[in-house]
Amino acid sequence: QVQLVESGGGLVQAGGSLRLSCAASGRTFSNYAMAWFRQAPGKEREFVASINWSGSNTYHADSVKGRFTISRDNAKNTVYLQMNSLKPEDTAVYYCAAEGNGGKSYDYWGQGTQVTVSS
Repeated sequence: QVQLVESGGGLVQAGGSLRLSCAASGRTFSNYAMAWFRQAPGKEREFVASINWSGSNTYHADSVKGRFTISRDNAKNTVYLQMNSLKPEDTAVYYCAAEGNGGKSYDYWGQGTQVTVSS
């Protein structure tokens, strides 16, 4: 049973920083890609960033490029999202997701962590 547990969310002023963590368990973490998504009130869930199994390839949405950085530590079974220069529009619940065994979709999700950016 794959489990993903996010932490690190909170309230921060605009321009501030937060680092989200997602601890994974239940299978070999280093075999699979990971990603972060977010969902703001009244909006659909949107992609934020992804990272391949080794950490050698990352992809960030245009809305966060240059401000957010995804990374992973396979020895700790953890993926991170470093968020700098936060804006009020970054306010959302942030979800960690893990690639499914088929490698074509993100099949496993965490419970989410709230990030609120005040202006």
